[in-house]
Amino acid sequence: MRTKIVAGNWKMNKNLQETEALLSELSAMLPDSTAEVIVAPTFVNLQAAVNSLQSSTMQVAAQNMHFADNGAYTGEISADMLLSLGVDIVILGHSERRAYFGEDDALLAKKVKTAVEKGLKTIFCFGEELEDRKSGNHFSVVESQLKNALFDLDASAWKSIVLAYEPVWAIGTGETASPEQAQEMHAFIRKTIADAYNAAVADAVSILYGGSVKPNNAAEIFSKPDVDGGLIGGASLVASDFVAIIEAI
Repeated sequence: MRTKIVAGNWKMNKNLQETEALLSELSAMLPDSTAEVIVAPTFVNLQAAVNSLQSSTMQVAAQNMHFADNGAYTGEISADMLLSLGVDIVILGHSERRAYFGEDDALLAKKVKTAVEKGLKTIFCFGEELEDRKSGNHFSVVESQLKNALFDLDASAWKSIVLAYEPVWAIGTGETASPEQAQEMHAFIRKTIADAYNAAVADAVSILYGGSVKPNNAAEIFSKPDVDGGLIGGASLVASDFVAIIEAI
């Protein structure tokens, strides 16, 4: 049975004190759940998060990572640095990294390869823009993103891969994606992996939905057979909302 996962991407939000306060709230409110719960604070608060959650089932992820072990990469963070803090999960390929920082498939393939080699669980994000959806190219765009960044991996590497489908057109645009559209794409993703590898790999990988999941739509989205959880943005910054989403799974 695939792992159910609810991951909160805090992006560039919450200073140290606010991070500790939110983690304390979440720890007190966290429901009993078979789902994995992950939070991804900003880099400067990762150590505080790891320390705060030592007795919690919640896990800590980083929001990004460089592909090199070390070197003259001012401002970047390596896999070994994350591991030294006790962080062994990383989010790669987020739509904002692609859009604002020019991360392309070739760069992301290098990052994923390093993460896998270092033993980090990778939450790999991908998804189409509004123009791709309107032109009917959404399936081919998603297939290309998966193929270019992930399909050089050994089948055995997929045990450490979690996918997060982000329909960029449904995030902060006024457009909305229906649960049926989410299921349609998730099923396509799973078939694409099965075609490239085999059904066992495809059936085992958790595919999260990252298109503005809220407490009022989480249950319906999570009820779809190929949706294994969510990568949550804004709603993960409010303890009661994030807990309601966890409860929905």
